[in-house]
Amino acid sequence: MKIVFKIDGGIGKSVAATAVVSAIKKQYPDSKLIVITGYPEVFEGNRKVYQICRHNELNYFYRDHIEGQPDTLFLMQEPYIHSDFIHRRGHLNKVWSEMNGIKWNEEMPEIFVSHKEKTSHSKMFESPKPIMVIQPFGGMPNQTDKYSWPRDFPVATSQKIVDHFCKEYNIVQIRRKDQPALQNVYPVEAGFRQLAVLISMSKIRLFIDSFAQHTAAALGLPSVVCWIANTPSQFGYELHTNIIANSPTLAPELRNAILSKYNTNGPETEFPYNNEEEIFDVDVIIKALEKDENINNNKNEKKK
Repeated sequence: MKIVFKIDGGIGKSVAATAVVSAIKKQYPDSKLIVITGYPEVFEGNRKVYQICRHNELNYFYRDHIEGQPDTLFLMQEPYIHSDFIHRRGHLNKVWSEMNGIKWNEEMPEIFVSHKEKTSHSKMFESPKPIMVIQPFGGMPNQTDKYSWPRDFPVATSQKIVDHFCKEYNIVQIRRKDQPALQNVYPVEAGFRQLAVLISMSKIRLFIDSFAQHTAAALGLPSVVCWIANTPSQFGYELHTNIIANSPTLAPELRNAILSKYNTNGPETEFPYNNEEEIFDVDVIIKALEKDENINNNKNEKKK
């Protein structure tokens, strides 16, 4: 039996979907699972996947997987437009699984990085100081607004956190060239596999809700994740320290909100604060990172 699982959206959604892959294989252990995704690199090394297909590279798909194969099962529905997701009745992966008739057992994302990848890619990020990885900004390439308040860290808040830790850590900012630049950081734009190795090498991590927080969860690495429009109950993981933005101080204009309260492109009319400094308490974030730092120090002491 073949199962075709199709994933639309960005790379973070594909990383999250590795948990759905585990749920599918648990229910259909003898199936040949074919994944269609825009990010095949996420599934490299995942032995639960029989074949990885890129969206625009589906030559002979009908011949190979449909014609004369009436038992092929297609799991191709979009969870973002399902009622349970819109009403926030569970985690993305729970809704995604159950809408396709797959039992959800709280599977976690999985990323498989080989020893060869670790030894090769780690050379890119060698540092005399411990590494702190941050991803303060996300979104698609070349978006009109480089900063999106419902998703990204305020730039000033990000810089205050960097300034607090930069003497002790080599702070690596996962950053595309079209995203805001911070001072006292080492910006890195690299492939997903290289960034997964970077995250695995880091001592502490600070992320928004983007692919890096899903990747850290897939690697079993607790991180500090800050949330504004999205919620950890839908997109997050309990192993992280999830910090929710402060309550709005203004009533936003929501005439253009459709399936979610805020548009992720961050229109100014929906901004529900007097200024960006009201969104997060910097000291709360710093204390959470210092707590993770102490936990990691204790782990290292026990190893000795």
